[in-house]
Amino acid sequence: MICFPNAKINLGLNVLGRREDGYHDIETVFYPIPLCDALEVVEAEAFSFSQTGLALDSPPEDNLAVKALRLVSEAFPLPPLAVHLHKAIPSGAGLGGGSSDAAFMLKLLNELGKLHLSANELERMASRLGADCPFFIRNAPVVASGTGNIFEPLDLSLASLHLCLLTPVGISVSTAKAYSALAPRLPSVPLGEVIRLPIQAWRQRLTNDFEPTIFAQHPPLAVLKESLYASGALYASMSGSGSSLFGLFEKPAPIKKITPHPAGVRWVGMG
Repeated sequence: MICFPNAKINLGLNVLGRREDGYHDIETVFYPIPLCDALEVVEAEAFSFSQTGLALDSPPEDNLAVKALRLVSEAFPLPPLAVHLHKAIPSGAGLGGGSSDAAFMLKLLNELGKLHLSANELERMASRLGADCPFFIRNAPVVASGTGNIFEPLDLSLASLHLCLLTPVGISVSTAKAYSALAPRLPSVPLGEVIRLPIQAWRQRLTNDFEPTIFAQHPPLAVLKESLYASGALYASMSGSGSSLFGLFEKPAPIKKITPHPAGVRWVGMG
């Protein structure tokens, strides 16, 4: 069986406070985008894992998709499986690629093994793998709170727009380090209200709390964000804790002034 785990972007991200369990309370909007990995699982004589495409940022035993397989196999009898993962979503870019791989593995195994787990049960399992993983079970726009695991459905469509994704070369941001450098704050207006404003108002009102500290550590990222606005983006932001940046456009346009730092440029139709 094969599936195609997709990426997400964060529309705004407010870090509200540090929890006793070491995580942080946040509020953000998760929005799925059609940039996908490919994940294939077939029955085999013994477990194996292979990978192509972009390089992984961890050894296979620490890969979230493998951890998801291990989690399911501890609770349900599964045959030996051969796993192949083709990476197109860059790691350490704030796009949720690893989390998506894990969640899609849970859904794939649920179907393959005829486990009959509900979406709520799959979300609970996904929460044991990582903070962003539960979102990808239902994979629809939500306002997320808690650690990113409490979802309020959001009636939001960006289907008429085009997304430009900038992936800087050689810059990867550690989520743990990004949180450690951050001073949590309570916003004056909840993000759930800001996201319902016209997109033209987002530039001034919809913010990502990670940007000031991460831009200070990696100044080229600030230049890349401004290049998106200089090229006509209606809204531009870093996704999650970075390092990728995205811009939402009415139509594709040449991206200006991405030097002095090279970046991969990818256009994604949102319809």
